[in-house]
Parts: sequence; structure tokens; C-alpha cells
Amino acid sequence: MKTFCGRANPTTGALDWVEESEEYDYHQEIARSCYADMLHDHDRNEKYYQGIRAAVSRIKARGERVVVLDIGTGTGLLSMMAVTAGADFCYAVEVFKPMAEAAQCIVKKNSFSDKIKIINKHSSDVTVGPDGDMHEKANLLITELFDTELIGEGALPSYEHAHQNLVKAGCEAVPHRATVYAQLVESELLWSWAQLQPVEVEGARLVPPPAVGRCAGAHSVCDIQLSQVSPTSFTLLSPLCTMFSVDFSRPVSSAFQSHSTRFVAQSGGRAQVVLSWWDLDMDPSGTIVCSMAPSWMYPQPAKAPWRDHWMQSVYFLPAESQVTEQEELSLTVCHDDYSLWYSLQPHGLQDAEAKTLPSRPCCICQAHLVWTRPRFGELNDRRRTGSYVAALRSVLSEDSVCLSVSDGSLLPVFAHMLGAKKVFSLENSRMSKQVIEEVLEANSKKGGVELLEIRPEQLSSQDLGGEQISLLMGEPYFSTSLLPWHSLFFWYCRTALAGLLRPGAAVLPCSASLHVVAVEFQNLWRIRAPCGTCEGFDVTPMDEMVQRSLDFRESCEAEPHPLWEYPCRALTQSTAVMTFDFTQCVPQQPISSRGSLPFIRAGRCHGVALWMEYHLNDDVTVSGGLIQPISEQGDCEWSRHRKQGVYFLRSAWDSSGDGRAVVSYSFTFEPSLGDIKMDFSITGQ
Repeated sequence: MKTFCGRANPTTGALDWVEESEEYDYHQEIARSCYADMLHDHDRNEKYYQGIRAAVSRIKARGERVVVLDIGTGTGLLSMMAVTAGADFCYAVEVFKPMAEAAQCIVKKNSFSDKIKIINKHSSDVTVGPDGDMHEKANLLITELFDTELIGEGALPSYEHAHQNLVKAGCEAVPHRATVYAQLVESELLWSWAQLQPVEVEGARLVPPPAVGRCAGAHSVCDIQLSQVSPTSFTLLSPLCTMFSVDFSRPVSSAFQSHSTRFVAQSGGRAQVVLSWWDLDMDPSGTIVCSMAPSWMYPQPAKAPWRDHWMQSVYFLPAESQVTEQEELSLTVCHDDYSLWYSLQPHGLQDAEAKTLPSRPCCICQAHLVWTRPRFGELNDRRRTGSYVAALRSVLSEDSVCLSVSDGSLLPVFAHMLGAKKVFSLENSRMSKQVIEEVLEANSKKGGVELLEIRPEQLSSQDLGGEQISLLMGEPYFSTSLLPWHSLFFWYCRTALAGLLRPGAAVLPCSASLHVVAVEFQNLWRIRAPCGTCEGFDVTPMDEMVQRSLDFRESCEAEPHPLWEYPCRALTQSTAVMTFDFTQCVPQQPISSRGSLPFIRAGRCHGVALWMEYHLNDDVTVSGGLIQPISEQGDCEWSRHRKQGVYFLRSAWDSSGDGRAVVSYSFTFEPSLGDIKMDFSITGQ
């Protein structure tokens, strides 16, 4: 049996549905999962273990048998902790079949099969009774159903059902309670991810459409490693507010709720963004706490636990508002069964507005559907815009006929503002076309750019009014691109449009290069590293399952990660390994590159970072990776706008930094596929 999987096709810029073997989805799901990250989270594991021991002791002290329901058991780790702590029996529920099978192996390997029953079902399908999945209701509920937003994985409906059907009244729960915190801030950086800002183009001002400014934006949470956002990037307008708590030992409701907290503004500014995280009390007294607070909230930030499965949330207010120091305000959080959203009111208006609480945010301007949050940040990057404007100015003249090929780009608008005779832009969707039309209209430039919803290979001279293109331009940016080199679709567009270009036509960017550097990750390595033994339990069957899936295909591929969120040190110099000449058509034969990089710094090499740099002309380059030279210590500063590629080595390599060991690389660009095959190996000398 075959299955169809969506894969980015760099030759067409489209998402193709490719026929794969029936095992592909299975292996990809396992390979890209982050079970290892959770198992490497010692703080989480330790706090759960402490909470479980305390809960088992409280039940035993009442003279009761301890019957555990573990929802979302994963590897079975928490159930094994419970049995080791003295639980009499555990029902461990896991809906993902491969994980349930791995848990079965792990439980058996650790000799707990007589005390732990793995149930491969969704908890809402679990039955209780003599012939049911559970023979009796549990009096200890253990769960790990949380995501960065706390409730985004359906924790509330699962708890609601469990209390109604699977556990006894008055049961113990680990965790016992979750508490959500929020802090109101002004941040130019974070706000640039939500709203299009005015742009200066050689003295002229380009303003966003009014509809974009009035729009509440996308409803999905922005989850990031907030520890990597420096406190200097925002101004605190409120104290840390406790928004609400959920007691998991009592019946839980998944119905809509709202909670408000009053506070006095600690400084004046523009209220734009709410930073939010939560913590778990593993026991009723709140003495065993697992916190998701960012590292800068800790007295010693370096000692803050790292985790990628739970991060922090950024919420953008529907509209920014000015607040003054000492002003009394009310912050309201609403939630349904899966998501949270925030609103801010002056204290005096709280009661009146409580009757009309804001509904879940929904984009009405379409811009937030066309542009992702990193893309908003990219469009708002003044330095980057300046690079493109400078490059455009160097090739434009009053008789220039320009064609832009990028998704939802402002580049054609800039070309019009700089005096090009005629500007065309190919848009990949009606929605992106409409957004750019609104930008033009908001700036009284309607008709200044002719927007064409036509694929490059279908474009004709007639579509261009008989004009020949003197400047083909692109950022390039394409919404379907997953890995950095997927933007080479621009090269394929240039090739398809060759017959419409004037002799000697300029192409911007004129070329691109693929860069690599071998790195030591501070923490990201944990998502791929085998665990072996976790808190004294052998979980090697899970390691073996993940490795089998990686070997199926994923271990031969790079994967996309926003490296600004994941600090790393360069252990080699960075180098360009391939160059792509956009002034020429895509070649028919493969392009290959081989070489090696000596290790010049001591450290543990976990993998290789890869990115693209676009050479707009001989003097101007825009990087989708490193944006500053690597420091003497190897510290790297990465672009926040684009994800970089990461190729994880199967085994980490300890480098002495004396240059005798090298990482050898091999790259092949396949023109028929538009993809790049790569291989790395490390050898000592």
C-alpha cells in the first residue's frame, strides 16, 4: 500500500503530493518527534518523580490501593516511576501506535509487565469494567498532555473526560495544578512580527494598508525560546500577573472561560505584546514546582533548565494602545478548549467590557494569512530593506521594465517608487495579490505595479504588453520553501522566463551561495541524541525505534530550524560550498562540490548548519544565516527571518581544535529535482 505525502518541489515552487511507501509517514512522524528532548529534560523528570512519590505516599497513608491512570504515557516512564514508588497497578494510555509498542517493550525490558498495562487508544475511548480496558477506576491521575500553550494538545477535554469516566472522585493528580502567568510589554522587535511597519524608500514613505493595522492577526500562538529574546528588546509595562490556575485533581471544564487580573502599570509605553508561560505544581502544597519561565527570570540564568517541548508564548494584542505609568489596567485572558488569547482594558472599563469579551482572534485583512510572523519581521527589517533598495537603485533606469518573482513581496512596489518605467509581479495566489494591491492603494500607487496571477512558464509577451524584461528580480522568498535552498525556485523561474528577457537584462540577485559550518549546539542536540537510561529506567527500545526511522531517510537529510533560538558555537570556519549563477539558466547536468573543513576550536561537534546567501550585486549580499562574523570564541548570530538547515551527525565528535581533524563534505545539486544531496564525515589526521 502506498501513501501520498506533501513535499516541497523547488523546481516548481509548489507542494507536490509524492507517492511514498506506507511506512514513510510512520517513520517521518517518529524521526521528527522530540521524545528524546523530553527524556533528556532531567528537571521535568525529577519533578514528576518527586510528585509521584508524594502522591503514592498520600494514598497509601489513607490505607488505599494505588491504581494509576497515566494518559499520554509515551515511553511508559511515568508509569514505571509510579510502580517503583509503590503503586499497585498502572493503566498507561498511548494513542500513537508506534509509541505504544515501544512502551510495551520498555515496560517489559524493565520487568514491569505485571504491574503496567499499555492501552493503545485515545483516553476518551478507554472503557472501565470487568470486560473493559480498565478493571476499575483510578485514584491517581498522571498526565503529560501539555504543550507550550498548556492546553493546545487537548489537555482540558482529556481531563474532563477522565474525571467523568475514568478516575474516582477525590483522586490525586500529578501534576496537581497548572498556573498561567503573563506580562505586558512594549517591544519593537516582537511587534514587528505582527504588524507591517511604515517603510522609508529614499525619502518616500510606504505605509501599511489600514485594514492590516486594524486586524487582530493570526489566531495561532507564537511559541518561541523566549530565553533567546534579550530583556533589552522589550520594556515591561506590568508586573508578572497570575492569570488563572487549573486544579487537575478536581473535575475540569473545557468550556469557554475568561479571567482578568488588575494591575498598575509600572512604566508608560505602548502596550503591544503579552509574554506568557506556566508552571506545574506537582503536589497540593506547591513545594514541587516545574517552571516554564524563560532563563532571564532565574537568579542564575545559566542554571535554568532547557526544554524544547515546552517553551514560552508570545501573544499580540488586537491593537497597540498607549498606557501611562501608574495607570490602573485590567488584563484579560480567554480560552476555549484548545487556545488562549489576551485583551487589555483600562480598569474603569473592565466591567462594561466584560459583557462583550473579545472573541478568538481572526485575520480579516488576509496579510496575516499570506505572511508568517518571521516574514513580517523580514519585511520590517530596515537594514535588509535598505540593501534591496540600494541594489535596485544600482540597476534601475527610467526605461526599466521589471518583473518580480517572489511571494507577497514589496520589491515590485520599491521598484515603482524608484522610478521604473513599468513593473510586473507574479503572485502565487489571489490572496497575496490582493494584499499587495491593498499596499499600493493605501499609498496612492494603484496601477503602479501590474500584478499577474500566472505561473512563470505560462507567462507570455502578450501578458507583458509586448515589453521585454530589463530587470528580473526576487528576494527570493517562496511560501512553500522549507529548507534554505528551496528558494532556488527563483533560478527555475529565471530559466522559464529566459525568452522574455532583453539581451543583457539584469537579474537580482545575480547569484546565490550555499554556506556551511560545523557546530556544537548548546542544547538542540538533545532532540536527536539517544537517551539510553532515563532516571534509572532503560529506554533503549525507544532509541532504537527512533534510529530505525532516521535510517529510513531522515538521517540523510537536513532539517529546518530557526537557529537564533538555539545557540551554538562554530568549531570550523564557515565556507561557501556551492554557488548558483542566476545570470545563466539552470544547467542540465548535476553540480557537485567536495571539500573539508578543519576543526579550529575545541568542542563537541553535533552537526552542520547550512544556509543561503543572496548576492544582489557585486557589493550587496543578504544572508539567510549568519548575519555577523563568527566571534573568536565561535559564537554565532543568526538571522531571525529564515530557518537554517541542520544536518545532525549520527554520533557527536569531540574536537581538540588543533586542526588535525576535519569534517569532509560532499554536495550534489540535482537540477531535475531542485534538491541538494549531501553527506558529511569526520576524520582525524
